[in-house]
Amino acid sequence: MAENVGNKASDSEPLLTMRNIHIKGLSDETWVDIINGIDLDLNRGEVLGLIGESGAGKSTLGLAAMGFCRDGCKITDGSIIFDGLDLLAQSKRDLRKLRGRRIAYVAQSAAASFNPAHKLIDQFCEGPLKHGLMEKAQAVSYATDLYSRMNLPEPELFGYRYPHEVSGGQLQRAMTGMALACRPDLIIFDEPTTALDVTTQIEVLAAIRDIVKQFDTAAIYISHDLAVVAQMADKIKVLLKGDEVEQADTATMLDKPQQEYTKSLWAVRKYARAEQKPVSGQVPVIEIENVMAGYDKTTDILKEVSFPIHKRRTVAVVGESGSGKSTLARVITGLLTPREGSIRFEGSALPDSYHARSKDQLRRIQMIYQMADTALNPKLRIRDLIARPASMYLGLSGKALNDRVCDLLHMIELEPDQYIDRLPSELSGGQKQRIGIARAIAAEPSFIICDEVTSALDQLVAEGILKLLDRLQSELDLSYMFITHDLATVRAIADEVVVMKDGTVVEQGPKSEMFIPPHHPYTELLLGSVPEMDPKWLDHLLDSRGADNIGDAAIAKML
Repeated sequence: MAENVGNKASDSEPLLTMRNIHIKGLSDETWVDIINGIDLDLNRGEVLGLIGESGAGKSTLGLAAMGFCRDGCKITDGSIIFDGLDLLAQSKRDLRKLRGRRIAYVAQSAAASFNPAHKLIDQFCEGPLKHGLMEKAQAVSYATDLYSRMNLPEPELFGYRYPHEVSGGQLQRAMTGMALACRPDLIIFDEPTTALDVTTQIEVLAAIRDIVKQFDTAAIYISHDLAVVAQMADKIKVLLKGDEVEQADTATMLDKPQQEYTKSLWAVRKYARAEQKPVSGQVPVIEIENVMAGYDKTTDILKEVSFPIHKRRTVAVVGESGSGKSTLARVITGLLTPREGSIRFEGSALPDSYHARSKDQLRRIQMIYQMADTALNPKLRIRDLIARPASMYLGLSGKALNDRVCDLLHMIELEPDQYIDRLPSELSGGQKQRIGIARAIAAEPSFIICDEVTSALDQLVAEGILKLLDRLQSELDLSYMFITHDLATVRAIADEVVVMKDGTVVEQGPKSEMFIPPHHPYTELLLGSVPEMDPKWLDHLLDSRGADNIGDAAIAKML
């Protein structure tokens, strides 16, 4: 593989220096401040963690490190020096030569970043081929090696799938591998493990850290998960509304944060509602009975899955990527026909396919999706997104429909006058997810499947979404199936927990019992894989687990 070229800075000089960075964004035809005079230094082999709530400017600052701004934004002041090059003075052509080759970016939403029309291997090879670093065969071989490091299934064949043929967690790992294709000097990781379950997250974090060390790569690691940042970063910078709050080495920042805002970030996600007890003798809203299902005639993804969900209760379904959580959601919604078993709704059997279900059955089972970025039509305004189910299922029109949309916006705590005519691109991640919630409840359902609805959100915003869902459950008599890999979310909102592995239910029970030993070995693995606010946690975890433990053979292979 050809060596990266450029004006190599000496070891004593930072690889990246950003000084007095000011960035503005266009909002309602007015330029507003996004980044306010931030400085940043990054050395080779060093990882800087950027943290802060939604809207803090983390991603904007990370992209600026590439000399890039999103549409509607502009760098108005400051300097960005990468390895002796003034990025703000480079032509677009020269910047294109740098990006992908010497500076790479791993986006938060892999589903929205891959081209759905091309196989993963072709998208991986594009960078090395375009920059003249490898022949196609070399790039394919390197991709296979990285897929293996990332513990992706069948690494020799994995790249020949299309993006929609792999799970969200697998796609995120594939994107991380693609960013490493040219062995860049600097990588900006923008929430790279957001979509991953805790066991897969460990594997990816270990692989990223190993590769950063092996190739002496510098990295900016953006995340709202403070415990994850603690495992990756040498130093942490805290942002709030475009301002730097404080910066320190990781150990100091975790042990003795100086500013009240930083201390408040350390204290979030303590919310946990009281567990709701089932009503004796009550017919379940949803009852899953011995369901077996798959996507072809020979392979079962779900294997004799059974559990009930009662009225006004939340059942959290947890498990690693590929355990069958989302496949189960597809069966319940009628998008996938089970091979065996049945789904009962309020005591009556549901038709296997949504095509055969009545309009009322379709109305009463709704879904809120993981990635609001891809779930909301970018061309429709908020009023139309929310109005469609209210019109289709309830027959509302005219003033009654407009009033209903306004009521729903109030219910999700967004002011209609400010938001009803906006496009999804004009909303924050948390606001988009609230619109997804409003769209689901617009149909006046009885049961909602929440598919990783907080995984892409920072901890403060996620807590607000959980509180909103809790309030709506009480007000509207809703039942939830909450698909999640975040055990903090389980503690916060669940009444019961169902643990799945390889398409089977390995353990289930009330939340109050599920977090008390003894556990099924796989449940124990999940609980032990939740990152802690200790910079040495990942090291201790990898050292303590032998290859005989569940999931560790993959880790041992990768490392």
